[in-house]
Amino acid sequence: MYQFPIGVMLESFRLPFREAVEKAASLGVSGLQVYMTQPGETYFRSLDRARCRELLDIIRSNGLKVSAICGDFGKGFGDPELNPELIENSMRIMDLAKYFEADIVTTHIGTVPEDKADPVYGIMQDACGGLGEYADSIGSSFAVETGPETAAVLREFLDSLGSRRGMAVNLDPANLKMVKDDDPVEAVRLLKDYIVHTHAKDGVRFNDSTVPRPYREVALGTGHVDFPAYLRALEEAGYRGFLTIEREVGEDPGKDIAEAVRYLKQVMAEN
Repeated sequence: MYQFPIGVMLESFRLPFREAVEKAASLGVSGLQVYMTQPGETYFRSLDRARCRELLDIIRSNGLKVSAICGDFGKGFGDPELNPELIENSMRIMDLAKYFEADIVTTHIGTVPEDKADPVYGIMQDACGGLGEYADSIGSSFAVETGPETAAVLREFLDSLGSRRGMAVNLDPANLKMVKDDDPVEAVRLLKDYIVHTHAKDGVRFNDSTVPRPYREVALGTGHVDFPAYLRALEEAGYRGFLTIEREVGEDPGKDIAEAVRYLKQVMAEN
């Protein structure tokens, strides 16, 4: 199997910046995904070229690179009153990502309606179409994280935008399985033309309609995502980007991430 480079979501360590970078380097990974909207959604406004270079130097001095920047404001693009500011801020983050030598910015865009006649569908098309055009113009990708809708619905939406590379996909297999009970392997096949970044995350779905969130994130390799099949699908699709570990829960994320690195290397070695 292709030896995909392994990355880590820096904030998953829940450590100060330098300590988190050093921890990641000690685990033998090669990349980091870094938030620009944490510790607050206006954090990115405090960054300029000099500060970005300072942070990038810390990353590079530890033998790492930036796999992607996360520019998620947690609001999506379904509200026409909020969209002008959100779009402008998203473009600003795409610009700042260049200072980190990164051409990929990931985000959640909200839930794409299944019904194309839903007014929100058109609102999201307008917003994402413009962001895709801007990303195209600067040689970047604005990558939608999977999960709120099925891969089939997302594929149709992306096709409708006509972007060359600007609107892309950050494929999170656990989100697809947990939220929509969608098959991550089939999602790779459906979205292969758009995938520029992936998350290595696992989860279980209970299929219990009596609870508001019938799913739970779990340690990599212990949930419902078939990682050997998922990685084979990525390989067959020609994907050669990062598998970026994201750990949003757990009492000891450092331990969980270290085990996830070991697990991914084992899967790639055995398949």
